[in-house]
Amino acid sequence: MTRHARKGQPHPLDPSRPRQHKLFQAAKRSRNRRCHARYDRIFRPDILWRAWRAVRAHGGSAGVDGVWIEDVEHQGVAAFLQVLAQDLRGGNYRPPSVRRVSMPKPDGRPRPRGISTVRARVVQEAGTIVIEPLFAAHCQDTSYGFRLKRRAPQAVQGVKEQRVSNG
Repeated sequence: MTRHARKGQPHPLDPSRPRQHKLFQAAKRSRNRRCHARYDRIFRPDILWRAWRAVRAHGGSAGVDGVWIEDVEHQGVAAFLQVLAQDLRGGNYRPPSVRRVSMPKPDGRPRPRGISTVRARVVQEAGTIVIEPLFAAHCQDTSYGFRLKRRAPQAVQGVKEQRVSNG
């Protein structure tokens, strides 16, 4: 469980947050900074634990391997993440195919969905944790689409404020 720290203070329970902030600051300082060498951060224990907590919070079904989040918890999350980190570090990780299911749309037509394995979701979330600050650093302040802690109502409020300031 994470708590939010006061602004400017390190996050009390999550050591990955200060590292994420450093990546953001470095990317913000240098627009042309090359950020291709970030793979080594994906398999860091703090990043994988944070990714696990996010995947756990989202829930979801089992993928093609039939493994549920509860199965991972029953067998041991620490061991699961350790094996995953070893596979990532060694270059042996390969994402499996997704489980295809159909969900009905409101009009009754089927909507095809792909469900990743729990393992793949943890890796995807870890990748997001590492690269998100690099991309966020180059977004304009007026950009709200698909950004962390940005919502449509904030965009609408920003437009209203811009209209008022422009007369």
